[in-house]
Amino acid sequence: MRDLAEAQVSAGHIVGIVCDSTTGGMFEERLFDTLRPLLALGVSRTPMQRHVGPGDIASAWRTLKIIKELQPDVLHGHGAKGGVYARLFGSLLRVSRSRVARVYSAHGGSLHYDETTAMGKFFFALERLMGRVTDHLLFVSEYERRVFLRKIGEPKAPNSLIYNGLHASEFDPVGTRPNAADFLYIGMMRDLKGPDIFIDALAEAGTRLGRPVSAVMVGDGEDKPRYQAQAGRFGNSAQATFLPSMPAREAFALAEVVVVPSRAEAMPYVVLEALAAGKPIIATKVGGIPEIFGNDSPALVRPDAGEIAGRMVAAIQDRAAFKASMPRLETLRSRFGADVMAGAIEQAYFAALARQSARASRERVS
Repeated sequence: MRDLAEAQVSAGHIVGIVCDSTTGGMFEERLFDTLRPLLALGVSRTPMQRHVGPGDIASAWRTLKIIKELQPDVLHGHGAKGGVYARLFGSLLRVSRSRVARVYSAHGGSLHYDETTAMGKFFFALERLMGRVTDHLLFVSEYERRVFLRKIGEPKAPNSLIYNGLHASEFDPVGTRPNAADFLYIGMMRDLKGPDIFIDALAEAGTRLGRPVSAVMVGDGEDKPRYQAQAGRFGNSAQATFLPSMPAREAFALAEVVVVPSRAEAMPYVVLEALAAGKPIIATKVGGIPEIFGNDSPALVRPDAGEIAGRMVAAIQDRAAFKASMPRLETLRSRFGADVMAGAIEQAYFAALARQSARASRERVS
């Protein structure tokens, strides 16, 4: 979101962000502080609960009031809740003859649900309904597009595959500090991201190597105490240090190898950021991650502690060979640059606005 907003401002657009105020911490607040001076439409934060519940009524009303004051030409919703708000409120603004393009980026979210469960059926029915009021649908990975087709069906709106992108400065290498740990986990402290798998793999790698293996785990979340207790049970085979959220490039300097043990993903930024910084990665073969590496990359494993431990051992025993197996920076720049991402999204915006204007003209004639 930050990279996209900055790129859009650089292109001359008037940009604002409306987002949840109940998640994040000091690190996220600092990121918003750096953005506020750049955004002519400001940063508006209001409580938005992640799951569906009674609080959604008050949340929706507050968000609608903010958006009506901003009077945007494009409403771009990110994630399931943001997608519903952008398309619903964009449709309400159209009733009052505002010219609004309703754009939606799924980012995993409801797509993670099992289509055979009651909750999955509810969300996918909602997605099919919201498809009728969508002007353009964006996917951040081919995997995500395939899941959408399988669980929801053919999109009713025009759609595009646009990968996440990084700024040029993020392709500068990050050195490793003296006495760095062997491995780094960075991300939310929740089971979906696999910190528990990472801790089990770390202990097993230490057992296989016959020496303690060290790690730094960076991130926050309500389950963090559980992972700290899990790490404390392994004694001398693994040594894990837990740190609060921090900028990814600061965290990359704390360890030799980054591990992404997620059980599910769409197209995680941290993988792109780590590779762009020159860090070798072990990552699970889930979601859109293979689209970054290629299916046959030695970096990819199943979300299984034993497989990850085996790759950890290989990375430690021959660091140079493992690092040489990572994707080339030139390839990453050409596919995952912020300028590439922002340019493609801008084209989607203009196309959606043009279609909306054409429909309005036809309606006036009729």
